[in-house]
Amino acid sequence: MTRLNLILFFTLITVSLGVVTSQHKARKLYFELEQQEELAKKYETEYGQLQLEQSTWAMHSRVEDLASKRLQMQVPDAKRIQVISLEEISK
Repeated sequence: MTRLNLILFFTLITVSLGVVTSQHKARKLYFELEQQEELAKKYETEYGQLQLEQSTWAMHSRVEDLASKRLQMQVPDAKRIQVISLEEISK
């Protein structure tokens, strides 16, 4: 009887330690998940800001203004513009 009680006692201790260990790992992983979700939200916000900044830098009016002022570019006269169709290119 004593031997059975000792086996059951050590089994209980082993299972208890397993439960405690698994709960600790679960809490640790949950905390890490929360951190990663928070980081993902920050990246989404930063990505949105970068998209807004890119659209601001690439605005047609800004590009045209920089081209005319800094690079001294001009829109060519209508006589100098040639339109080429795709059919001519493929031949």
